[in-house]
Amino acid sequence: MKKIRCDLHLHTTASDGTWLPEEVVKNALKVGLDLIAVTDHETTNNVIATEILAKEAGLKFVRGVEISANHNHKMFHVLGYGIELENKNLQELLHHNEGLLERKDEESIQILAEQGWSVSLAEYACYVNNRRRGGWKALNYLFDKGLCTDVRDFFTRIFIKENSLSFPVFPPVHEVIALIKAAGGVAVLAHPASEIHGPGLSKTMSEMSKEAFDGFECFHSRHSIDDANWLKEYCLKHNLLITGGSDCHGKFVKDRELGKPVIYLEDLNLGNLI
Repeated sequence: MKKIRCDLHLHTTASDGTWLPEEVVKNALKVGLDLIAVTDHETTNNVIATEILAKEAGLKFVRGVEISANHNHKMFHVLGYGIELENKNLQELLHHNEGLLERKDEESIQILAEQGWSVSLAEYACYVNNRRRGGWKALNYLFDKGLCTDVRDFFTRIFIKENSLSFPVFPPVHEVIALIKAAGGVAVLAHPASEIHGPGLSKTMSEMSKEAFDGFECFHSRHSIDDANWLKEYCLKHNLLITGGSDCHGKFVKDRELGKPVIYLEDLNLGNLI
């Protein structure tokens, strides 16, 4: 019997990916995937379109979203799977977070201008962002101004506390989890072992294991094999969901390839999601 190959962490042009729904499906088929999920940041705009195309192509599909949240002054990403897309409170949360990020981008450009960078808020307001490039408006504006080379450069040299720049304060983790569950979904902590969160696997899990997560993303493009196995054993021990995905953004983040790491359904515990 053919193994079901999965990638449950994908981004599209609805947030910071470069692929349209049809390109997600086309590339999923190309690399041999059987089950996918779209998990855009703070939006579900491309979920239905991708779901329709995926099912027409014979792929299994899980509805998802990735939501920013805060805990002890640190930002975390919470994956919501199996959500009711029309849920009013969930959509209000996503709209709230999108607004926070848009205002933070404007504030960041203003701060950089005041520090003498060759940017202006007026120019930025007129700048038209091409979502097909991936990323977000402020990042692409800085690219086109010749002030930034890539996303890593942005986060290591520009969007840093030395420039008085930081992420907005998102809703608390426990509130995001509760809203996902109230929308009929399950809440999974994204990439707990990656450098994205900063503190490392041990410290992250010491804090996040106290929250009411339904599971953890064990397999991720930024997880080592040892960390992935530790997370899987933790989830098995505590009867939690086990998910995994590449966190592919199309061509935007070059070291996150679709279908990598290679994950099969038998490696996961998706409960009633499929």
